[in-house]
Amino acid sequence: MNVPALRAEFPALAADRPGGPPRYLDSACMSLVPREVLRAVEEYYVAYPGCAGRSVHRFSEEVSRRYEEARAAFAAHFGRRDPRGVVFLRNATEAINLVAEGLPWRRGDRVVITDREHNSNLVVWQRLVAERGIRLEVVPLGDDGTFDPEALETRLARGVRLVSVFHTSNLDGRTLPLREIAERAHDRGAQLLADGCQAAPHARIDLERLGADYYAVSAHKMLGPTGVGALLASPEALAPLRPLTVGGETVAWTTLEGHALRAPPHRFEAGLQNYAGILGARAGLAFLERVGPEAIEAQQLELNRRVSRELAGEPRLRLLGPEAPEARPSIFAFALAGIEPHDAALFLDEGYRVLVRSGQHCVHSFYAARGLAGNVRASFYLYNDRADAEALVAGVRELLARLPGPGASGTSAASPRRPAPAGRARRPAAGSAAAGARSARPRRTAAPGRAGSAGGSG
Repeated sequence: MNVPALRAEFPALAADRPGGPPRYLDSACMSLVPREVLRAVEEYYVAYPGCAGRSVHRFSEEVSRRYEEARAAFAAHFGRRDPRGVVFLRNATEAINLVAEGLPWRRGDRVVITDREHNSNLVVWQRLVAERGIRLEVVPLGDDGTFDPEALETRLARGVRLVSVFHTSNLDGRTLPLREIAERAHDRGAQLLADGCQAAPHARIDLERLGADYYAVSAHKMLGPTGVGALLASPEALAPLRPLTVGGETVAWTTLEGHALRAPPHRFEAGLQNYAGILGARAGLAFLERVGPEAIEAQQLELNRRVSRELAGEPRLRLLGPEAPEARPSIFAFALAGIEPHDAALFLDEGYRVLVRSGQHCVHSFYAARGLAGNVRASFYLYNDRADAEALVAGVRELLARLPGPGASGTSAASPRRPAPAGRARRPAAGSAAAGARSARPRRTAAPGRAGSAGGSG
């Protein structure tokens, strides 16, 4: 894979940016966008800015055709034979909510999740426990994220309506054996919903082979624009779902006394759609397909191995998840003893232009159960190169060298910032406070029944 040529396709990595290109290692939160996607978005507004399916003029006809071609492209990309099983939504969170709120639940129905699910695959089930009387079962994973099939079987034996799990973890990059989980669930009469946000950008996903009944993805993690996601299923699996929203585009006809809904997927796509974003997302898929998932995995694994090897001897660095990079190829998640995660992230950004995620990564339940404040997460993707990995290693080493370990006297870990390079303005201190308010652990325990901390995305 020609990484320099790939990097040239991403304006955010332009070499002529003030201070040089950033070392962007936060693709698990949001990937960068290539020019091809930007062109597709602009083309809609310039060449055929119409409403799909509503008018008969040339703008409407063109966007209608391209919109349905995008649906077919998503179906083919994910190994679905029937494009009618692709529902375009805002993101994977909305896709999960569509299934959760749309299924005809009975009091006592059981849902199984793991103990490291993103808030998007936890909170909606907790709400259904309170509002509809479903029962939520949690399968614990090993300390390094390993999956225990017997723990799942124990819960399936009690009678389960739905298993809802991540495919790849946004915490540590561990991938679950989704096909095995689907087979075990189906053998017990349960369906499977999978959060595919972290798997879809990096691997070849064949849903016919994997067997997931529902698969949720977000385009902003796979080179596409923000505000576009999809629920991938079969028309038969979509049929019993109650739409989250009804109105324009969801109905075949109405009278003042009643209405009839359209067949899936259109009954779930209420109102004017994000046509520019969806066509941009299709362009992102085409870009990924040209590069190929095998090349993407090889590139990110090489970088992860390098970082893991170089930092393996740091006694104050604690790795989150599997020790072997092969088990977490896209993510290097770590904590530094005596250094707050947000402080580490700010140091890496301001001193080395290394952009990483810090905090609790929208999996607050995982950190709350272990009394952890959070950690730092570096995530690799197809446009990252050796210089990105080396900058991360250098930044972590300098930060550890500049600050004493826990219990040592002297420098405080409160503000471990490297002096800003000459001519570069220091970021206002308020930025650190704002970041901490978004996802850091609360400084005092919240009262019973009150939220402890806020969340973000990815």
